[in-house]
Formats: sequence, structure tokens, C-alpha cells
Amino acid sequence: MTRETLILAFRFVFLVLLQTLLLNNIYFFGYINPNLYILFVFLYPIKTKRSLFLVVSFLLGLSIDLFSNTGGLNAAATLLSAYVRFPILKLILNSKDTDFKFFNLNQEPFLKVISYVAILTFIHHLSLFSLEYFNIKEIRTIFHKTTTNSIFTILLIIISIYLTKKKSNN
Repeated sequence: MTRETLILAFRFVFLVLLQTLLLNNIYFFGYINPNLYILFVFLYPIKTKRSLFLVVSFLLGLSIDLFSNTGGLNAAATLLSAYVRFPILKLILNSKDTDFKFFNLNQEPFLKVISYVAILTFIHHLSLFSLEYFNIKEIRTIFHKTTTNSIFTILLIIISIYLTKKKSNN
């Protein structure tokens, strides 16, 4: 096993345990639940095979579902986020920045990082809550929960990214 594989495995296990044991039990204002586990999708290296990335992302969501008893909702939402990650990344980065083999979220400008995280988080949460409610009559609830949970999750992810950035630079 390479060092990078060990880091990815540790990050996977750590985020699953953090999400299921701690964050799934936190509800701010009664309904805002942070989904920090999707940070794994954002930080996964671009240079790996896409099929492996999609399988690992599905397993991440499935792990959350198994611990949370949510029947595949997180697996579907996480897989969708992983699937659209590369096109979103191409959209956010300029055409001159298309050397994705060396893409590192910690080295990108703040505006690009927040755009990347915000778009993918919103996609994840919209698909998660759409599948959870699965009723057109609940469209206001879906958008309300998507927006509020996304804002809180984005803040936690940005804080996490920059906390790890400072540690890696020292």
C-alpha cells in the first residue's frame, strides 16, 4: 500500500465514523444536519481511475446509509456528486488550468474552492432531499432543507479544508 492509499483509507474511515457517531446526532435549529462526509469526494485525487473513484464514493455513501438506516439515499447522492465532480471542476477551473493530474484543493484560490464546494454540496443535498421526500408537493421543504443544510455543510467543509492546509504547510 502506498502512503496515498493509506491516507485515503484513513480519511474514509474517519469521515464515516465522524458522520455516523457524532454529526448525525447534531441537529441545529431542529433540522440542520451537517454532512461533512462528502469532503472525501472533494479531496479525492483526480489522477486515479474514474471508475475506482465512483465505486469508492458509492461505498462511502453506502457506509453512511448502513449506519444511519437511510436505505441508499446517501449512496445515491454521493455517487451523483462524484459523477458530476469532474465536469464541475472543468467548469470552475479555466481552460489553461486543465492539468488535473496536479490539482490540489489546498492550492487553489479561495473563490474557486468555495465555488467548487458550494456547487457540489448543493447538488448532493438537492439529490439527497429530493430522494428523501420524493413528492412534488414537498418542493418548498426540499429547497429549504437543501439551502440551509448546504450553507452549514459548506462552512464546515471550508473550515476543514483550511485547517488541514495550515497543518500541512507547517
